[in-house]
Amino acid sequence: MTPERARFEAAYAAHGRAVLAYAMRRTDSHTAHDVLAEVFLVAWRRIDELPAEPLPWLLGTARRVLANARRADRRRDELAQRVVERAPTSLSSEAASVHAETESGPVLEALATLAEHEREALMLVAWDGLSASEAAEVVGVRPPAFRMRLSRARRQLARALDQRGAGHLVPEVARGR
Repeated sequence: MTPERARFEAAYAAHGRAVLAYAMRRTDSHTAHDVLAEVFLVAWRRIDELPAEPLPWLLGTARRVLANARRADRRRDELAQRVVERAPTSLSSEAASVHAETESGPVLEALATLAEHEREALMLVAWDGLSASEAAEVVGVRPPAFRMRLSRARRQLARALDQRGAGHLVPEVARGR
């Protein structure tokens, strides 16, 4: 076995589940598995660039793969919307019922009100278990800038929950613990 292959396999064994979990929290299961495959395809192609501690690099790659998928989804949705506008009205009411079924509890609703970069900051720290420095590497900013972003995100989440009468549900990450 070549040293590159051994390094790749070690990175996959150590971090494959974390990359999949990261993607699963941000998209559906099928897409998350596609993201996992794409991330490790990139890792294989760029094995010489893989840092000694690859998790932040891998999550940063997953973030970019997801962004590309969201752009593709947005283009597809825009096309579907144009089709719906020309179709009978029953299709648009069906789309509305699908949207209603996907609504979640107060915390997820509050998270949805945050700007994408604030939501991402909270999720990297709370759900992915990264330190502020590691999360900063994932999103491509300096650690002080990330800590400021995280602080703002915590305040916004707490405010959004208070507005929903769910201040008692403020997760510990929003309290800065």
